[in-house]
Amino acid sequence: MFRTEGARGMKIGIIGAGHIGGTLARRLTAVGHEVKIANSRGPETLADLARESGAKAVTVADAVKDVGLIIVTIPEKNIPVLGRSVFEHVPADVVIVDTGNYYPRERDGRIAAIEEGMPESVWMSGQIGRSVIKVFNNIYAQHLLENGKPHGAAGRIALPVAGDDATAKKLVMALVDQLGFDPVDAGSLAESWRQQPGTPVYCGDFDAAGVRKALAEASPERTAAFKA
Repeated sequence: MFRTEGARGMKIGIIGAGHIGGTLARRLTAVGHEVKIANSRGPETLADLARESGAKAVTVADAVKDVGLIIVTIPEKNIPVLGRSVFEHVPADVVIVDTGNYYPRERDGRIAAIEEGMPESVWMSGQIGRSVIKVFNNIYAQHLLENGKPHGAAGRIALPVAGDDATAKKLVMALVDQLGFDPVDAGSLAESWRQQPGTPVYCGDFDAAGVRKALAEASPERTAAFKA
C-alpha cells in the first residue's frame, strides 16, 4: 500500500495557470496544501482563480520561495524564457515537477533537441538546470479535476511518474495518491518518452496494470502528429 502522510500539508508553488495548473491549484488546496500560483502576466490576472481555489496569486519569483515542491506547467516554448535564474536560490531538496508536453504544430514550434529524440522532460530539466519529476502530463485537466477516487477504489485511474531522484519521486507518488490516482513508477527521466504525447499511455485513463502495459508497449519513435 502506498502511504500519503509525507505529502500532507505541503507548501507548493505552481508556475503556470493554464488548464493543468489551474486544476492542480484547485485540487491541491482542496486536500489541504498551501498553494501559491503564478503566471507570466502577473498575479492580478489570477484573482478569480485565487478566490475560487484558495490558492494565493503571486509573482513567479514568489512562487518558488519557501516551498517544498514546485510544479512547472507552462508551454514548452516558454521553458527557455523561464530559464535557470528563477531556481538559482531554490534549495536543492525542493522537488520540481514537470507536467509539460511538446506540441510543435499547435503551439510550441520546432525544438531541435526534442525533434532529434531527447525526451521532453530531459530537455526541460537541462533548460532550468534542475532535476525534475514528470507527471500529470498524460491526463485531461477535466479528468484530473473530477475523476480521482479513494485509495483502493475499483477503476481508479493510474498516472505514470518518471524521474531520477528516488526521494523526490516517492513524495510525488504520494501526492498523486492523495489526489485520487494510483501512481505508477515509470522509471528514469530518460525513460519518460514512454508517457509523451502519441504514446499508448497518453490520455488513456488506464488503471495501474493498464499503465504498465502501455508504458511497456511505447515506441521511442515520435508519431507524425507530434513532430514539427
